[in-house]
Amino acid sequence: MAGVLGVAVIGTGRMGADHVRRLHEVTSGARVAAVADVDAERVKRIADGIEGCSAHTDPAAAMAADGVDAVLIASPGPAHEAALLAAFEHDLPVLCEKPLTPGSASALRVLEAEQRLGHRRVQVGFMRRYDAEYVKLKSLLETGQLGRPLMLHNRHRNVATPPGFTSEMLINDSVVHEMDITRWLLGQEITAVTVLKPTPSGNAPEGLQDPQLVLFETAGGAVVDVEINVNCGFGYQVQAEVVCERGTARIGDGHSLVTNMAGRWGGTIAQDFTERFEDAYDRQMQAWVDATRRGEITGPSAWDGYATAAVCEAGVRAQQEGGRVEVELAKRPPFYA
Repeated sequence: MAGVLGVAVIGTGRMGADHVRRLHEVTSGARVAAVADVDAERVKRIADGIEGCSAHTDPAAAMAADGVDAVLIASPGPAHEAALLAAFEHDLPVLCEKPLTPGSASALRVLEAEQRLGHRRVQVGFMRRYDAEYVKLKSLLETGQLGRPLMLHNRHRNVATPPGFTSEMLINDSVVHEMDITRWLLGQEITAVTVLKPTPSGNAPEGLQDPQLVLFETAGGAVVDVEINVNCGFGYQVQAEVVCERGTARIGDGHSLVTNMAGRWGGTIAQDFTERFEDAYDRQMQAWVDATRRGEITGPSAWDGYATAAVCEAGVRAQQEGGRVEVELAKRPPFYA
């Protein structure tokens, strides 16, 4: 695609507004051509700050606006299916924030619609795949130096949850990242989920079962655990350690800067995901823009979005019913091979 890529951003809440900023100020080869949001005042305010950007309350109108070559969907999950199908009508490349859709049935409908186009159009925003530490860990595993992966330990901690955060959201909004990164790092589908719930932390709001320990089994025989602890109180941490036949590898310790001062040593802990993964979001956006301008679709596919939706459903069942729940996954179409 010659020239600068014109992007319509659908949804201008926290994530959408940050993506507008990223496209406008950080990413090369792209510009924000249109923005859409149900909040007419907010979307107009954003558009007024960007030359040549039009404001809309209807996503389909934004996609049809002059100068739009691609779409970034950052609206709430329940609105994703309609936005994706509208983008397909215009045959526009899409970067869709996770989830692809909130459920596996709707995700399958998106897969079927994309296949009818005859070519891929969707990249799902699993940005951890673009984080430098995760990329390094993936590259190491692919060399085979450590042997076959046997176990993967994950820790996912947040300072505190916003009002209205539910136990189900622990799976669908937080552990979903470990679901995708497990599939990507190990190259294996997740086949079963178990959720263990200790006594809730005193930091957790009333009614929120936090923390939890989530266990995955994979098609290749690996066992994966995730400590999800979203009211730890001290910072935002994402860490992973893979245990292989001939060694281990760990990321996420956050020791890029260690100080020694006044009889103490230490560093700082990020306070939210935008700080910890800022570079990953930047890399993801630039990679999507570059690929789209080349006429390619790379990165996590709609199949990856569907597979994580199916694992989320098994995780929520395990959380609510107890015991081990098998993942119900459709056969992967050759289109996504």
